[in-house]
Amino acid sequence: MARAVSTRRKTIATAAAWGIGLLVFFPILWTILTSFKTEAQAIADPPIFLGFDWTLENYRVVQERSDYMRFLWNSVILAGGSTILGVIIAVPAAWSMAFVPSKRTKDILLWMLSTKMLPAVGVLYPIYLICIRFGLLDSRAALVAILMLINLPIIVWMLYTYFREIPGEILEAARMDGAGLKEEILYVLTPMAVPGIASTLLLNFILAWNEAFWTLNLTAANAAPLTAFIASYSSPEGLFYAKLSAASTMAIAPILILGWFSQKQLVRGLTFGAVK
Repeated sequence: MARAVSTRRKTIATAAAWGIGLLVFFPILWTILTSFKTEAQAIADPPIFLGFDWTLENYRVVQERSDYMRFLWNSVILAGGSTILGVIIAVPAAWSMAFVPSKRTKDILLWMLSTKMLPAVGVLYPIYLICIRFGLLDSRAALVAILMLINLPIIVWMLYTYFREIPGEILEAARMDGAGLKEEILYVLTPMAVPGIASTLLLNFILAWNEAFWTLNLTAANAAPLTAFIASYSSPEGLFYAKLSAASTMAIAPILILGWFSQKQLVRGLTFGAVK
């Protein structure tokens, strides 16, 4: 039986949850508000929260100065391509580690995770030379491969964790019915792990979307994503906070929409599953 929870405890828990949520969201809210201010209002002391003259001038200047849609399209290709490619590679790897483990499986998982501890700048020079040698500098293909390799350990770990929760007897039953390895992964394992794969896709899409180190160092114009678009508003002349906030708001808007849509679909799926 579930323990009864008092109204006071529910109220305190709800207030604490809202407080933490607002605290986490406040930097994003402040960036959005700053994007509608003039440069003078953006650096006013004390800061102006709501009592300012709202303007769209910053968005107009940003759009005139930069081709926002080109940067956005590059971000979609880099984040989406690296995430999908990573999942295609990670699903068989996680399957083998979860259902056909060897005595070295745990060592391999720890080794893969340890690669995330290496500072990115430590391998920048050799990767930069490789890109120059093969003519891949400032190309989407090189960045897709690099971002995929960077996030691959996280994808494998997440999928391995989800696959471990699936009873092996189900896969054994599929083999007894004549399913080969391909059918076992595509038609038995993958449908059962859809929630885990979806959350893995979303997390790694966001990680690739926010990646700045590699995109700033390996791109110039052709493959530059939204991270380079935002960085272009930091110049030796100084920081233009209002315009920088407008560029940041335009960059995070797709992720906010994607997060809202994913949350709605998740709630709908859970509700449908409960009713079913």
